[in-house]
Amino acid sequence: MEVGIGFWIGFVIFVVVMLFLDLKVFHKQDEEIKVKPALYWSAFWIGLALLFNVGIYFVGDFYWGEVIAKQKALEFFTGYLIEKSLSVDNLFVFLMVFGFFGIQAKYQHRILFWGIIGAIAMRAIFIFAGVALIERFTWVMYVFGGFLIYTGIHMLFEKDDEKNFDPNKNFAVKLFRKLMPVSEDASLTTFFVRKDKVLYATHFFIVLLLIEASDLIFAIDSIPAVLSVSKDPFIVYTSNIFAILGLRSLYFALNGVMQYFKYLKYALAFILSFIGVKMCLNEFGHQFGYDIHIGTFVSLGVIIVSLTISILASVLEEKVRKKS
Repeated sequence: MEVGIGFWIGFVIFVVVMLFLDLKVFHKQDEEIKVKPALYWSAFWIGLALLFNVGIYFVGDFYWGEVIAKQKALEFFTGYLIEKSLSVDNLFVFLMVFGFFGIQAKYQHRILFWGIIGAIAMRAIFIFAGVALIERFTWVMYVFGGFLIYTGIHMLFEKDDEKNFDPNKNFAVKLFRKLMPVSEDASLTTFFVRKDKVLYATHFFIVLLLIEASDLIFAIDSIPAVLSVSKDPFIVYTSNIFAILGLRSLYFALNGVMQYFKYLKYALAFILSFIGVKMCLNEFGHQFGYDIHIGTFVSLGVIIVSLTISILASVLEEKVRKKS
């Protein structure tokens, strides 16, 4: 399903308009976003994604036929679900970064907004580069698959160490501090400040830098995972962007209930490993003519079941803990 330039232009305009409305109309003032409004906004962004998903089916049915339309719609939904579920794990990093620097809740949305802008640009680069590599070098699928398997195993045994969490040790932060002076005045609420004709970055900008660095690392995992579902740049990019657009609302909606996602990382570890195995097996079957292929529908089922089990297990443990 090759879409014309008009689809790309239309989608970019849609994203720009929604971001403008978000910053200049709906959240033009710095204020703490409560859980209830955040849930409404999360439902809004999810609803938009599902509406777009339906649009892919009907537009695809008109231009390319029902079979291709169903396949592309399924690919979009699966890619969106992968990106959305993986992004929840990234929210834990946001929570620790904001807590470490003492960023008040009313300023967090503004920082996350500009973080989303950078994420959108980085995703475009990663996706087009990934698709180009796959089209030119088929063996890259084995590399992506192996990397996802490694990431899944590493995530499974990775220990959360919030007590020793120190963002200032991050490579990007240490490099930036060598390039530009940073004000240690924690009361500043802008990204930059000028003192004695010298431009300083603030803690706000350091937090933004950490969020961008976190998303960069996150994209290295998520983009190969979504490319295992579809190699159509439009499907991969739009599913990613819709998941990212709702990330801020999801952060504030889940901020108070993170304990119910205690076992999420185990589900994500399994999902990443499964997708890595799928990529390798599918490419092996295609390359050597074997009847080996794990379809998108099976992948979607594995993802939904894994996430459901992890959430139910987390909720059950939390209930047991409160009773004891």
